Amino acid sequence: MLTNIESKQFQELFATSIVQQTAFWSEVKKRLGSTPLAVNFNLRQPDAQLESDILVLLQPLDRHHCMAYVPYGPELEPEESVQGVFLEELSECLRSYLPKNCVLIRYDLCWESWWARDIDHYDEKGHWMGEPNLAAQETRFNFSTQNWNLRKATFNTLPSSTIYINLKPDKATILANMKPKTRYNINLAFRKGVNVKTLGLENLEIWYKLYVETAQRNRLFLNDMSYFEAVLAAKATDSTSPAEVLLLVAELDGQPLSAMFLIITGERGSYLYGASSSEHRNSMSTYALQWEAIQLAKARGCTQYDMFGVSPGPDPAHPLYGLYTFKVGFGGQLYHSMGSWDYPLMTDEYRIFRSAELSRPGYHLA
Repeated sequence: MLTNIESKQFQELFATSIVQQTAFWSEVKKRLGSTPLAVNFNLRQPDAQLESDILVLLQPLDRHHCMAYVPYGPELEPEESVQGVFLEELSECLRSYLPKNCVLIRYDLCWESWWARDIDHYDEKGHWMGEPNLAAQETRFNFSTQNWNLRKATFNTLPSSTIYINLKPDKATILANMKPKTRYNINLAFRKGVNVKTLGLENLEIWYKLYVETAQRNRLFLNDMSYFEAVLAAKATDSTSPAEVLLLVAELDGQPLSAMFLIITGERGSYLYGASSSEHRNSMSTYALQWEAIQLAKARGCTQYDMFGVSPGPDPAHPLYGLYTFKVGFGGQLYHSMGSWDYPLMTDEYRIFRSAELSRPGYHLA
């Protein structure tokens, strides 16, 4: 199925709309201590041969072991019936490029969940009820594989559900597709005097102050400022898959109230990180911020806007439910991916890793 497997420079990664599979993201993660690995391959099919590639990030687990992490990749999505076989073969091909102490390969698959296409997995209100239990998922995914070695991760490293907004229509149509309350709040924010502007690296502390407040308020994992410095500074303009990074802030009378990172890759604009103040919540600054980001992405030729990360449905118990209620108001289509899947390379060490991971669940800025 796979041929012509070879490593290459991460600057040669093919152009893609998936932020986490670009040379830009390689540069970001390299600055933060990961080791990027780019691998080229051909997928042989009965009627065609497709060339693609994959970004792998080598990340330490402890002093003696590491893992290979594939964020939202591979982009190439085979037919459902051979996806497990394809991922098994890809994993075995990658094995020879990885260190001997690599415990596992983890894929955050961007492929659409099989169960999102199944009408039986929706309730009477049309809300998706999610996947079946882990054993059922693994049985279906490993069907026809030789090693039966693909394991569904207990938790998704990156969110597996998002909302994509179609930017092809004109602005009036995009607004019309939003919920009435969202349109009202956008207009209210501007009537109150909220102003959205772009900040440079020299103003990163404005973002970080809002981010720390947000993380503490919601009891989220707190990243150092160096993380966001890397995101804002890395461009990868000497590569085939660069990105444009915009740090937007919404202000009222000169006071920063909310901020976000907008990443432009190919024909997609992605809302990657957001933060807001507890003050002046009735200013609706976050609505003005998102609308400005949507307009900027459209002006730069994007045909799609990724809201990045929501709960699979209106479940108040889900940690991303608050984001769901906010983001769903902007219109767009819910998309459910396959989430995180592991291919263990060292059986005993993987068992230890999996047990340890149970004590520290949650989403990360991977």
